[in-house]
Amino acid sequence: MNELLNKRIVLGLSGGIACYKAAELCRALVKAGAQVQVVMTQAATQFITPVTMQALSNQPVFESQWDERAPNNMAHINLTRQADLILVAPASADFMAKLLHGRADDLLSLMCLARPTASTQLVLAPAMNREMWSHPATQRNVEQLRSDGAHVLGVGAGEQACGETGDGRMLEPLEILQDVISLLTPKDLVGQQILLTAGPTFEALDPVRGLTNRSSGKMGYALAQSAHQRGAQVLLVSGPTHLTPPRGVRVIQVESALQMHQAVMAHVNESDVFIACAAVADWRATKPAEHKLKKNDQQSPPIFELMPNPDILADVCKSEKALRGQLFCVGFAAETENLEQNAKIKLNRKGAQVILGNLAQNTLGRDDNTLLWVDANGSFEMPNNTKAALASEVMRLIAQRLR
Repeated sequence: MNELLNKRIVLGLSGGIACYKAAELCRALVKAGAQVQVVMTQAATQFITPVTMQALSNQPVFESQWDERAPNNMAHINLTRQADLILVAPASADFMAKLLHGRADDLLSLMCLARPTASTQLVLAPAMNREMWSHPATQRNVEQLRSDGAHVLGVGAGEQACGETGDGRMLEPLEILQDVISLLTPKDLVGQQILLTAGPTFEALDPVRGLTNRSSGKMGYALAQSAHQRGAQVLLVSGPTHLTPPRGVRVIQVESALQMHQAVMAHVNESDVFIACAAVADWRATKPAEHKLKKNDQQSPPIFELMPNPDILADVCKSEKALRGQLFCVGFAAETENLEQNAKIKLNRKGAQVILGNLAQNTLGRDDNTLLWVDANGSFEMPNNTKAALASEVMRLIAQRLR
């Protein structure tokens, strides 16, 4: 993961039990390529030690506005001038109230007030008891902070450290990470409606067994997430996977190729881009058994009559909107040999603008991939990388083509 490569993030911790999540969040930000500088309030040090955060960020932790390590004794200025983003996680009710009124009596609040607003975004991840979160004063503060230009994230729901249950939990670290990536990603797909398919399909032979494949859905989900991060409105039609739906993406869950075809065709006319990433079964049983087929040593194995499934990509490329040139169509070619040759054949046969080829044996179920971009102008390889990084590059290229 290098989505945050060369980004400078100040991670601020105010007081709250959710500070324990800040350790994992810091690790995730670093893993994504960011340079992380941790700043803690005195209250935060009651919940997690600066030593822990220093070890995870590989940077000295700042706690006081009087820190003499700053040559000019102005850490609140020095630490913000090169930062791309200040992320306060957790942001307590008290800390948000302080920001609302422009109070600045510690290093973290000083930094938030002194940051150059044109170049350094402020992101707050609230964390508090459910009653504190729902209190009218807190909700007024949240709305005013947003009006003042801060990005106040939502909260999670569930069990809280106090023993109560409800809204107010800080979002999980990976959820916050995705929101940070979104904020720092160029918005070159704003106004675009993108329709994607992902994952395998399952074609029932009986109520238990079926025809499917080893697709994990990771590439399609990464594309959906990247498209959302770039500002697009995204609808993902997903076959059965164990993946968590991407944040901010609308998902329609389906099982069979027929269901996927129906869902896709129902939304083609409202889309500007269609990406067929799903590994759709080519055939289905003509007559699936009504009950589970039992093994009987005295009988021969059952014989299934198969019929072809609809070709989703081809049908989309033949749709009225596509034929008018108003729909950009991208397909995937999962091959085991002759990748470029087969991808070019598929490009011509389907009528898509782009085919992304990959070798199935090198990608199914994995977190990395190597892609071959094929269009009417030729082809080029996208070298092995994480699927998230490749998805970002694919969406950048699509945005470029749309312009």
